[in-house]
Amino acid sequence: MSARLSVPVLVVGAQTAGLGVVRSLGRRRIPVVVLHYKSGDIAHLSRFATASVRVPPPDRDEAAFVRAVLELSASYGGGVIVPTADEAVVAVSRHRDVLTRHFTVACTPWDVTARFIEKRRTYELAAAVGVPCPRTVAPATREDAEQYAETAAFPCLVKPSRGDRFVARFGTKMFRATNAIELLDGYDRAIEAGCDVVLQEFIPGSDADGVNYNSYWVDGRPAAEFTAVKLRGGPPRLGSPRVLVSRRVPEVVEPGRAILRALRFSGYACTEFKRDARDGQLKLMEVNGRHNLSTALAVRCGIDFPWLQYRHLVFGETPLPGPFAEGVYWIDLLRDIGYSLGRRNGEHFDLGAYLRPYAGPRVFAIPSGDDPMPFVKECAGFVGKLVRPRLAAPKPSGLRLAK
Repeated sequence: MSARLSVPVLVVGAQTAGLGVVRSLGRRRIPVVVLHYKSGDIAHLSRFATASVRVPPPDRDEAAFVRAVLELSASYGGGVIVPTADEAVVAVSRHRDVLTRHFTVACTPWDVTARFIEKRRTYELAAAVGVPCPRTVAPATREDAEQYAETAAFPCLVKPSRGDRFVARFGTKMFRATNAIELLDGYDRAIEAGCDVVLQEFIPGSDADGVNYNSYWVDGRPAAEFTAVKLRGGPPRLGSPRVLVSRRVPEVVEPGRAILRALRFSGYACTEFKRDARDGQLKLMEVNGRHNLSTALAVRCGIDFPWLQYRHLVFGETPLPGPFAEGVYWIDLLRDIGYSLGRRNGEHFDLGAYLRPYAGPRVFAIPSGDDPMPFVKECAGFVGKLVRPRLAAPKPSGLRLAK
């Protein structure tokens, strides 16, 4: 096996999800090449990255991105391409046929990818196979949105059908509307930006009602599974996790398996659910067909998904199901500190609840004693965000009123 550990991995996307993959494989001395394209990227600075290459952003110039990846075949042909961001998944999946002539590609074919990237199609499939999901409408016209607004129970959500496009444009995963005016305004803004949307009921409850079903699929069945509970999100109730804890949640397994089986999924997925306080059901939020923000949590708990994926794709080994450690926390440190101190959107946790993840067994999303530079870069970016608005503020003119 050791000789074949020389097969390189090309990690596409250098943010938190990509960093989890880089560290998992790099610590096993597998050559890792990071393909980065965003100003806030951090994974290419990891000491576990063998090399890094700046490539055109796949969501802005997909053709140029694919050409750049193909040019790397001269140095890294035969390697494994692992996209770790939605825009990377879209580009790699769409051009999978040409890329597989030179690389092993760790993502699904486009006919599968399109059904989980486009949330409209995901919810339609979930309804067809009996997986509970929020009530959702995909408006074809503004008139459809207006009709929905007339009878909608507020608050509700204006969600992108394609999340990568929406986040790149607005810097948030969705709009929350508390009335018809806000709903139609959100719809108009999204459509003007070229983003198709779905209109969806808001599932009441706290961030702690969110559950992740993480799994690796081979030949139509889950070969490894891991579950975690979301404790805090950023922004609260609407954003991605900032604190999670590993926990067995048996009731999420069957709906998670059902939607991935219906998708004919293969490889790694993080499938997100939220428990509806009104009926107690876990309802499907989305399927992420890539490594997720909290990849490092499963690794810390004994289910090393990047390593399982590498062994499967390079050695042909099928992962064996195994137990995982419960009660381990994953913390996105700077985001958690920022939102916790601000207590935004009416979060009400006592000090003990805030500090509990820091006192227990834990893994941080970015800070790591043996790999400091990604966190240094993140801190620099965090300080920059604080300083820039002050620098941009108008300076006093220095004039004084006459006495």
